Amino acid sequence: MTDKTGWWRSAAIYQVYIRSFADGNGDGIGDLAGVRARLDHLADLGIDAIWFTPWYPSPMDDGGYDVADFRDIEPLFGTLAEAEELIAEAHARNIRVIIDIVPNHCSDEHRWFQAALAAGPGSPERQRFWFRPGRGPDGAEPPNNWKSRFGGSAWTRVPDGEWYLHLYSSRQPDFNWDNPEIRSEFEDVLRFWFDRGVDGFRIDVADGLVKDPRLPDVDDGDETPFSDQEGLHEIYRSWRKIADSYAGERVLVGEMWLPDMSRAARYLRRDELHSAFNFDFLVCPWDSKRFRDVITRTLRAHDDVGAPAAWVLSNHDVTRHVTRYGRQGDTGFSFANRLHELPVDRELGTRRARAAALLTLALPGGLYVYQGEELGLWEVLDIPDELRQDPVFARTGGADPGRDGCRVPIPWSGTEPPFGFGSGGTWLPQPAEWKDYTAEAEAEDPSSMLSLYRAGLRLRRNLTSAEFDWLDLGEGVLAFRRGFTFALNFSDSPVPLPDGEVLLASGPVGSGELPTDTAVWLKS
Repeated sequence: MTDKTGWWRSAAIYQVYIRSFADGNGDGIGDLAGVRARLDHLADLGIDAIWFTPWYPSPMDDGGYDVADFRDIEPLFGTLAEAEELIAEAHARNIRVIIDIVPNHCSDEHRWFQAALAAGPGSPERQRFWFRPGRGPDGAEPPNNWKSRFGGSAWTRVPDGEWYLHLYSSRQPDFNWDNPEIRSEFEDVLRFWFDRGVDGFRIDVADGLVKDPRLPDVDDGDETPFSDQEGLHEIYRSWRKIADSYAGERVLVGEMWLPDMSRAARYLRRDELHSAFNFDFLVCPWDSKRFRDVITRTLRAHDDVGAPAAWVLSNHDVTRHVTRYGRQGDTGFSFANRLHELPVDRELGTRRARAAALLTLALPGGLYVYQGEELGLWEVLDIPDELRQDPVFARTGGADPGRDGCRVPIPWSGTEPPFGFGSGGTWLPQPAEWKDYTAEAEAEDPSSMLSLYRAGLRLRRNLTSAEFDWLDLGEGVLAFRRGFTFALNFSDSPVPLPDGEVLLASGPVGSGELPTDTAVWLKS
């Protein structure tokens, strides 16, 4: 296929957070055996690929994003041989496999960081990371004022007096990408997994690898010295050459939280990354004008570089959208304040989530579905403090509840926890109310969220090549034509239903009206 018709341009990709997907050995933690046992669920859902969050050996300080070895599998999850079998079994179902790669940092248990600690100041081993002397009397002050994205300083001091940089947890030291050894290492890691059949990589913190070597102080909120540096493009051009050297259209997907969409699109030029997450869409509050603006800007920025857009509603880092959309107040998302204290109307959130699902399924480009989204799961807000495991919660002294609420193990069957997740318990507690939201319960219910996703994904396969044109159907209605007519009523009252045969609706429609918070696909 050519670059204009690649599978990745319109793929529906399902995110598996392994710890919370399915448990195959009864220890309460999801694993590769659990994934393999549930592959038919994903095949029946109708997705094109799976994106796996990190499956590498890790002390799990940050849910696996603190990698100790980039060429093996975390023993809690299984073995390298089992990963290879999973890839083959997914391919047999026409499902591709994308895995996370974490090039910005590693675990403090990684052999290179342990060697750096042992070698001391000025050593070649320390040049792989950002070790620096401190400021002030006796070097007791951090080298600069950078803050960790998990709270507190981005610097930790070691016994010999030097400090090392970590934009995340203190157990996640940042690599120094000015060092050619780091570049060579990760190019080899790409080849290692491509050789084992993976179809692509989702690149964690893709905008943050390269730092300004001056390490200047910053004003509050300024991330310029450690985000979106020009040197990144050279790295990704090198990676693209490696991906293109393999058969089967291997892909590179960037995770980049950049305020300027046109800046993010620069990474999607034909010799760099294939696609990137659309976080402006993800954080958008429930408002027709805001959604239209985000969609317009997204399509324009991606068209400028000939890249497909990618739409996402939830992931393992953000509050699940059933909860966001049901809030009494701000329905958007921000890492600065997760708004967990706001009252939530779950029925309202579910109705809006159903409509949002049809919106993302209808838009041109790729689509990501976060595990449990297809079941209509909500954010679990009442996890006891002593059971929370996200380092964000610990590093902020509980001021930020963290991300555990969107990572609770998903329900498969039965009427009480662990809901078929495995034969043991679950590493985070499941709500008892999930008895009505198991995959088993929803599979036979034509009105369920699961049935809606299955129907939408089937219809979507016939929509990928149609042109996109906005329609004006009145205030508060988001509508467009794309080989069919799509309409979503954001207003407070019903509006006239557009002409055409109803192909799929997120809720009941009738009497020629489209109810509020309802979306519909119509045959033109």
